[in-house]
Amino acid sequence: MSSYEPMPFHLETERLVLQPWDESVAEELRALHAERGDWTPTIEQTREIIAGAQAGTAATGIATLPIHRRAEGDFIGYCGLIVGRATVDEPEIAYELFKRVHGNGYATEAARAVLDAATATGRSRLWSTVRTWNTASFRVLEKIGFERDHVTTDDRGDIVWLTRTLQ
Repeated sequence: MSSYEPMPFHLETERLVLQPWDESVAEELRALHAERGDWTPTIEQTREIIAGAQAGTAATGIATLPIHRRAEGDFIGYCGLIVGRATVDEPEIAYELFKRVHGNGYATEAARAVLDAATATGRSRLWSTVRTWNTASFRVLEKIGFERDHVTTDDRGDIVWLTRTLQ
């Protein structure tokens, strides 16, 4: 466990509710993974992904959180903090939403709530890593104050690293 406060795990915005993972969203999470087009986990693998997320949260005090629209009550994706390519001291913000809800500002709204949650932990900086083709993610990160830092390359191409100072 880090020396930081755990992030708040129940976040609410005007239109969204973000709460901890549970198996009730397994089918929807599986559909979100399928929408990526590169791999569709089985329902059992999806439950393992959720269990892994829960264990990671217990170990690090940070989490991705399922996003539900307040009015409709439906699962539309997730947003939160991960170690990812960064560290538990300076984690990455991550989000993924169903394509059917893109363009409505939900990712920005959820990311702002997660940014506030990250600030509440006492951390001083966050990262985000984005593939060069992901224009929509760059727009979300710009809106919440992230700036490009550097570019690295892996076997799938370039990765743009962005950072945001907190406090």
